[in-house]
Formats: sequence, structure tokens, C-alpha cells
Amino acid sequence: MARTKEFDPDAALQAAQELFWQRGYEATSMSDLVDRLGIGRASIYATFGNKHELYLKALERYDRAGLPPMVRELSQPGPALPAVRSVVRRYATEAADEQLRANGCLVTNTASELAPHDAAAARHVERNWDQLEAVLHSALIRAQAQGELPADRDPLTLARMLLVLMQGLRVVGKASADPARVRDAAEQALALLD
Repeated sequence: MARTKEFDPDAALQAAQELFWQRGYEATSMSDLVDRLGIGRASIYATFGNKHELYLKALERYDRAGLPPMVRELSQPGPALPAVRSVVRRYATEAADEQLRANGCLVTNTASELAPHDAAAARHVERNWDQLEAVLHSALIRAQAQGELPADRDPLTLARMLLVLMQGLRVVGKASADPARVRDAAEQALALLD
């Protein structure tokens, strides 16, 4: 007879996500995961696979929590540019926040730590960025159709610029003690939408 799991897999995955987010992939050992999750190594392997598989599942969980609210915000009927501005400003605010900036963004962290040499991580990062770019692009197309964005602006290149800016805000915010650096960059980029 199969044994019943004596732990909540979603709570364990959340704990793993938080640990990877705080420390990064390389600096997190299996012993660290055992300690943080409060379950045995064998249970981790049986439920999530190896450390790399667990990391990718934690990254998926992170996306499921973060992308849908942004998609909803950028897809609301009515004026689109205020929503785009709000998303970019929120990224800047979070990047400059003393408590939030320490961890940065798990996707951005993955892009810099793992993606250059880990194909599965790189695919995940690209998928995340493709989704974010697509939702920004769609919002900017709507803004242009509604007369909020000048007709001579290219919604796709603007969406790509905003994506790169938003990821850069996370990187610079994590390393810089000057919150004005990220806020000023965000405002300058948003001026291109006028």
C-alpha cells in the first residue's frame, strides 16, 4: 500500500521557491532544502525530482503567481496607457524598495545565474519574457487604436524596450542603494510613450 504524503507539496514548493529566491540556485544545497522544507531528502526526490527539477517547478510556481495579475491589469477595457505606466512604475518601486530589492526577481535572477549555461532555465526565462512582451505589445496596440499612443510609434519595439527596461530595473535595483536611479530610468522610458 502506498504511503500518504505527510506534508503539503504546495507549501513545500513555496518554501523551496522562497529559498531559491533568497539564495539563488548554486548557493542552495540539498541540505538547505531539507532544513527549510522540513521533509526528508527522499521525499523531496520522490515528489519533486532532483534539485534542478525542484528549481524549475519553483520557477513555474513563481510565474503562476506573478504573470496572471499583470495580464489582467494590462488587459482591462478602457485606456491602456495608464495600466502600462502603472506596471512599469510598480517594477521601479519594487526594485527600489529596501526589503523587496534584496531578492530581486526570480526570473531575472535565473536569467543571470542559470540561463547562460542551462537550456531548461533559458527556455523558461524566454517563455516568461515572451508572455510579458506579448501582453505589453497587446496593451500598446490597444493604446494606439484608442488614440493614446501616437500613430508613428511601433508598439512591438516599445513593448520590447519596456521588457528590457523592467528586467534591467530588477537587476540595477538589486545592486544599487540609490532608489532614484531606477525611478528616473522608468520615468524617462515612460516619456517615450507620450
